[in-house]
Formats: sequence, C-alpha cells, structure tokens
Amino acid sequence: MTDKHIYPKFEYKLLHLRYWLTWIGIGLLYLLVILFPYPVLFKIGKCLGKNAMKFMKRRAKIVLRNLELCFPEMSDYEREKIVVKNFESVGMGLIETGMAWFWPTWRINHWCKVKGLEHITKAHQGGKGVLLIGLHFLTLELGARIFGIYNPGVGVYRPNDNQVLNWIQTWGRLRSNKYMLDRKNVKAMIRSLKDGEIVWYAPDHDYGLDSSVFVPFFAVKETATTIGTYILARMSNPVIILFNTIRAEDGSGYTMIIHPRLENFPMENKTSAALAMNKIVEQEILRALSQYMWMHRRFKTSPKGMPFRY
Repeated sequence: MTDKHIYPKFEYKLLHLRYWLTWIGIGLLYLLVILFPYPVLFKIGKCLGKNAMKFMKRRAKIVLRNLELCFPEMSDYEREKIVVKNFESVGMGLIETGMAWFWPTWRINHWCKVKGLEHITKAHQGGKGVLLIGLHFLTLELGARIFGIYNPGVGVYRPNDNQVLNWIQTWGRLRSNKYMLDRKNVKAMIRSLKDGEIVWYAPDHDYGLDSSVFVPFFAVKETATTIGTYILARMSNPVIILFNTIRAEDGSGYTMIIHPRLENFPMENKTSAALAMNKIVEQEILRALSQYMWMHRRFKTSPKGMPFRY
C-alpha cells in the first residue's frame, strides 16, 4: 500500500460497457450543477431526496431506527419529520458532490463563508501537524473542497469499488487538496502528521469490533467507537481541530465552522479518548440534526450477547 495517492491513473478499461451508466450519471450531474444557479439546485436537490424515500425504504428504516435509539424522548411525529428532512439533505448531498467536483473556485466562494480560519493559521505556527476532525454530514464532500481552497491537506478515504467513481471522486477531491490516503493506512497518516500536514479524519462511523471500544453515544450506552483518534494523537502529537459545514435551511448557502484546537484532550486510555470524541460529535450533530448521515448503521456492531439493533 503506497503512502500517497495522487489519483488513479485513467485507463481505457474505464470506458468499458459496464461503466457506461456511471459515465452517463456523472455527465448528467456535471451538466446539472454547471447549468443551473444554486437556488434552483437547492430546490432540485430537496425534491430528489424526497422522491428517493419511495425507492430507499430500507435506508429510511435505518434513519428512523437510528433516531429511535439516539433520541427515545422524541415523539414518532418528530422523528418522522426529521426522516423527511434528512432525505431532502441526502438529495442535496448528491448535488453538493457535483458542486464540489465541478464548480470553479469563485463559484464555491460565492456561496460559502468560513469562520475560524485563524485557528488553522495558529496551529501551523507551532510546526505541528493538524488532525482535522470532520464528521459524516451530508455536506462533507463540499466541505472538503471548501477547506482545501484555504488550507490544502491530506484526505483519508475508502476507495470506491466502482473504478470510475473512484477515479472521478479522487480527481474531484484533489482539486483543492494534496493527496489521498486509504483509511486503513494508519502508518501513512501518522507519517503525514509528523511531517506537519493537515490530515482529515472522521471518527464517527462504526468501523467494526477490532478497532473499537464501547462507549455512550447519545442514548445508546454501548456504541462501538473507533480508537483511531487515540492512536493518531498518541503517535504523532498533533493539534486536534474540529470543523464542519452547515447548509442554510433557507437555501442562502453554507457556513464552514473551524473550531479552536481541542485543549486537554484525554489520552489516558482508548476508552476515555473515544468517550470524549463522542461527546464532541454529539454537540456538532445537534447543530444541524437533519443534515447528518443517519443512513449509516451506526450501531451495527453490538457487544457480545446483545441482540442486533437493526
């Protein structure tokens, strides 16, 4: 496994017949985001998301189940409203992916404002690497593009099984960032941090039992939570900074919030670090509850003897 991944080399096999539907979809997304103004794209995205609920019933059930587990105090009516808004956000996430990949920088800047850039500047002055904590909000693709315009860094990702999508998403992400690392390549992440790079890392998904500890997350007392943050922080001693991108509900654009460095992050053990990170993630999710990626089976890994939660 190589340390740096500039982008997958384009090969003629990507033009094979089995990829034609993928290319057609990419072409339509390109035309959509290039030709239409953002207010129209905002309406289109929400409409796409609402209609997607009719065909993604299994995913809608996962969203609802996650909300039931995390917020048992909510009424059924409240949860159902959030499910609908979450799917509207899913539709916008598709549009925002096209914006992130294909929009010119001037157009990104027109619709996006950034708060807290000084925190990154200050972090660099100390000569340390920056462990940039990003969350799986549905705006994440656009957020990575926005952040990279101001502070190009290193992306951590899971290569897509579809080779065409893998090629185009990596190309799109590298429009404003340096290189990509496979999320399994922890050694390369540590090396990049020690070299003073900004490394984007998301600690809020269920990555399985082997690399996790069970700690509370919202109302779920035993949630499999990655120990990745603990390992990266302990091995490279970086500045830890959280950022997020929030979509305005009225369609007026986006605000990226870069928080001050995390002070006194607990490093006594894996459990204390995971618990602290979950508390931080919770606070950020509550900023825009319906824009979080609730379609992920966040609680699929259960402690031994506990029934499957889905």
